[in-house]
Formats: sequence, C-alpha cells, structure tokens
Amino acid sequence: MKAIQFNVSVRQFLALKVFCPGNKKAHYSGPLATMRMVDLPEPSLPAQDWVKIRVQCCGVCTSDVNTVLLKNSAAWSAYTSFPSVLGHEVSGTVVETGKDAGDIKVGELVAVCPLLNCKVRGIEPECKACRQGLACCENFSEGKLPPGTAMDVCKGTLGGYGEYLVAHKSQVYKIPAGISAETAALVEPFSIALEAVLSNKPQKDENVLVIGGGVIGNMVIQSIRALDIPCRITALVSSAFTAGLARKSGADNTITGDYALEEAAELTGGKCYIPQLGHTTMMRGFDRVYDCLSKSDSIDMSLRAVRTGGTISLIGLSDSVKFDPTMVWVKLATLKGTLYYGFHEWEGNKKHAFAIAIDLIAKKGLKLDGMVSHKFKLIEYQKMMEVNVNKGKYKAIKTMLVHR
Repeated sequence: MKAIQFNVSVRQFLALKVFCPGNKKAHYSGPLATMRMVDLPEPSLPAQDWVKIRVQCCGVCTSDVNTVLLKNSAAWSAYTSFPSVLGHEVSGTVVETGKDAGDIKVGELVAVCPLLNCKVRGIEPECKACRQGLACCENFSEGKLPPGTAMDVCKGTLGGYGEYLVAHKSQVYKIPAGISAETAALVEPFSIALEAVLSNKPQKDENVLVIGGGVIGNMVIQSIRALDIPCRITALVSSAFTAGLARKSGADNTITGDYALEEAAELTGGKCYIPQLGHTTMMRGFDRVYDCLSKSDSIDMSLRAVRTGGTISLIGLSDSVKFDPTMVWVKLATLKGTLYYGFHEWEGNKKHAFAIAIDLIAKKGLKLDGMVSHKFKLIEYQKMMEVNVNKGKYKAIKTMLVHR
C-alpha cells in the first residue's frame, strides 16, 4: 500500500537546522525531506480484538506540520518512535474484524481515536490515569507497542496518511448514517476542543475568551454553542478573515490588533493597567480562556486577560515557551493542559469525549466538513504541505487527505 512516512536521523536533523534554518520546503521536498511516499505491506490484525480499516479521509493537523518541520519540543521525543505514518484525524471503512472485536462490522464507517493508552497497549492493570478516565496515560512508552502517544507517532502502528491501518476495538467509534466521511474524520479535532470545554466548562453568563481563529479555536466555539451554554464568547483572532469564521461558529464578539486588551476590557467590564515596563494588563476580565495557540505570546495574553480566580486551558502542543508568571500569582489563575480526550458524565452515563462529540454532531446537525477548504490525494502530499505552511496565502482553513 502507498503511505506518507515521516522519519529523521540525527545527521538529517542537524543538516536541516544548520543549512536550511528558514527553508520550510526543504523539510518536505528534496534530499533532506522528513516525509516521503513509500510502499508498505498492508497491515494484518495484531490480535483478535483489533480491526482493519480502509482509510477514507484524514485531516491534516498543525501538529503533523510541526512534526515535519521539526518544531515540536525535544521532550516529546520520549513518547514517540519513528519511522511512522502520520495522520490522526481519521475516518474509514472497516474491512476486517477479529473474532473478539465486539459489534464492529465490516462495511461500517468509523472514526478512530488515535490514543495509544493502556488498553490498546495490552497493559493490565491499567495505570491510574486510565482507570480514572483522564485524557492521558502513564504508559505511552510501555507495553506491547513501541513508544508513542498516538498511532501516528509510533513506529508499531499506522496513521491516516496511508491507505490502511489497524486499530484496537476500544479506538473505534461508529458513525451514524447521514454524517459524511469528511465530518467523521473531524470528530478527532472536535473531541480535542470538546475535551477542553468539558474540563473547563463555562457557567451561565460568564465571559469566555478563545485565542486563535483556526480550526481548534472555531471548534471550541462550536462546542460551547452545541452544549447550549449561555455565555458570552469573544474570539481573539489575527485577521478579518478569521474573525468572520469565528462569528460564523458562534462567537458574540471578535477582537484583534494592538489594542485587543482594551477592547476586551470594554466587553467584560474590566479595567486596564499600564505597568512602568511591559504590556498592559487587566483586572475583572474573562472567567475562562481557551488558548488554542499555546505559544509564549498567547499565554502571556491569556494571563493578562483572565480575571482573578479564572482558568486558562492550554490546548495542543507547542515548543518551549517563555512567559512572565506574575499574573498567575496576582490573579490566582489556574493553567490546564489539553492534548487528548477522556471520559465525562453525559446523559447519566460516563462517556468518552469521542462518543459525546458524535452525539452532538448527530443531534445538532453539525456540518464540520464545511471547514474543509482544500482536499488532496496522497500523491499530492508536497502540495498539501505547501498549502499548510502558507495558509494565509491560500485562504486555507482545514485541509484533508482523501483516499477515494
């Protein structure tokens, strides 16, 4: 089968850093490229509680792009192994099932949760985090599989940038009729946004700030609206284009530019203060902040914008950050990390964020595929990368590999 494989050697890493420090294209095209089209054997079932899936769609995530561009934190390498086939926003059709795969049937459209937790790794007893249903695991580098938090950063599994993959039955979620394969692939990023909201849930009439006008930022807004939470949402975005997307997703207000904090103060009844040195800060600001960039400047803005006792969710994965923690102490702020998805109380039962996301998509009629602006075939992976590293130029929102 055809697949796009990521790999990098120490020598290759150093060559890219030394000789191509500003050349993003060198990371996906040419002799030093970290991703290549390869021929791999079709995977077989590793055990009878696994299923084989023909990939239909796979969304391209910013973390995929950062992996290819070697922009992720070095600390991440302890929980990854390569070479691997990237792609974790996956939908596909079941083509084979093991005899212990439960009620999963051949021919069904499914979404795949990429997390490689204790259950997938065959570890018993499960770690404390898995037993509690948290959005993480303490054994990402243990068990029957090589190191890897998710199936696309583990050399023992496969991601959606290939034609087929295998998944443990616990990773597989059936998609109801009427939901497209493109929307099914976006269950994964929607679940990330939903996890952030459910673990830092706004209350009635609170002021909420979403930083970032990309896919996750808009999905955070859509998650809050799908949960029917009557709060006021402000989106801090970078352009008129992303402001329009945020308003379409359900934001009440959008702010941008050098005076964003002053605008935020007017919206929240806050008050700005100007220190002798440094950036303006604010009191009586936002009850909750969802930082969908998790970079130094966005964390700094989050801390300046949050109100006393407020909570900031840092969503996703970035390289090392630097920020002044003074406002953490002054405002007694709480910082929460969100990377994957866990279990939550839902309609009287404990359900995984993937299952809740699918429920909301079906009941609210969410058409997440409306965010897909560009589609590519596997052979077009270099063009796919070109669009993703120049999203503004191409007016790209969500890009997707389509295997059909």
